Amino acid sequence: MSVTEMFSYIQGFLSADQDVREDIRKVVQILEQNAREILTVLQSVHQPSGFKEIPSKCARARELFCTVRTQLADLKTKFPVEQYYRFHEHWRFVLQRLAFLSAFVVYLESETLVTREEVAQILGIEVVREKGFHLDVEDYLAGVLIMASELSRLAVNSVTAGDYSRPLRISNFINELDSGFRLLNLKNDPLRKRYDGLKYDVKKIEEVVYDLSIRGLAKEPESGVDK
Repeated sequence: MSVTEMFSYIQGFLSADQDVREDIRKVVQILEQNAREILTVLQSVHQPSGFKEIPSKCARARELFCTVRTQLADLKTKFPVEQYYRFHEHWRFVLQRLAFLSAFVVYLESETLVTREEVAQILGIEVVREKGFHLDVEDYLAGVLIMASELSRLAVNSVTAGDYSRPLRISNFINELDSGFRLLNLKNDPLRKRYDGLKYDVKKIEEVVYDLSIRGLAKEPESGVDK
């Protein structure tokens, strides 16, 4: 093979690779738009009247996740299954955002922490790496940490809405979450930096609970309390 032929072959490889990346980029753009739509629906729970609408907003978000599953199914077809991590950077951010939205919906519905398996089920993707397009552990954890920040905001807005028991429940949940993350030996720099922000969320929520306590408004959540 001559030098010219060799570089012509390389150019063909680069062009094919660029085509794949462009196809992926187009699907990811649609996914990002879908994620914004779901976020817009869920953001309304922060409004004073939003707490009464939590069930309907979660139901609407679940409907929108159907579109997300369709787009993720399309994304799977855009690259060879064994090259997941080669193109991972293209969809990592939006997948983390979708994991956050899944976690937030589950929390609003049941005030529990979503599992990685539940997120994968909501998104219609795999958990096991060998099965193909999957939810990476670090992407799942990043989504959970984004949710923690959202809950700190929810705690503040709960007080504004006159819901004084919700911040205490959020505080208990976030403290348990923080304890769980302390068990992990995080090496990933972006994830570690995001986890470092969790302590500020904990502090912010503790300040809300303290303020309620000194005003005599804080009551310990009871079992079976309406959510």
